[in-house]
Amino acid sequence: MRVGEDKSSGVTIPNIITLIRFFLVPCVVLALLGGNMGWAFIGFLVAGISDGVDGFIARTFDQRSELGAYLDPIADKLLLVCVFVVLGFLGELPLWIVVTAVSRDALIIGGVMLATVMGNPVEMKPLFVSKANTTFQILLALVVLAELASGWNAGALRTVLIYISASLTVASAAAYLVGWLRHMSGYGRSNLSDG
Repeated sequence: MRVGEDKSSGVTIPNIITLIRFFLVPCVVLALLGGNMGWAFIGFLVAGISDGVDGFIARTFDQRSELGAYLDPIADKLLLVCVFVVLGFLGELPLWIVVTAVSRDALIIGGVMLATVMGNPVEMKPLFVSKANTTFQILLALVVLAELASGWNAGALRTVLIYISASLTVASAAAYLVGWLRHMSGYGRSNLSDG
């Protein structure tokens, strides 16, 4: 049997790529903490490209799996949260946006866990605002890492990305909270996202 044939097992090429992205997280963090900004930037860029590649393969060759639907956003969020926290620790991102981003993700994880424990699990499907939030957080991290790696000064671009990311983070948290409350109150099934 070729890799990717048995979608029920979760052993697909996209899932293998996603697992590699998990291993890139400590590499990027260690590079940042060690002052190896070039390697941190390259690691983050490779992780971002791999995210697009695994999604393309999954859609094009019908290698989507339930495991991948959970692993992919977890890998994305783990990388983003770790990079945001380290950049905040290094003073390259304001602590308020780091706290906002981490709190939003903690809210979602807590909501999903609580719904599951209460026997009313939430169907996880990306909301548009969540996708936009993730996109701008990635852009922000990429710009900051590019600055650190090359000495390039993004100027106002960094500030603009910070405030757009913060606004989308709050909007995403609010959309999630409203959807979660509706779901838990029994007003139809809600699609919530950790995207």
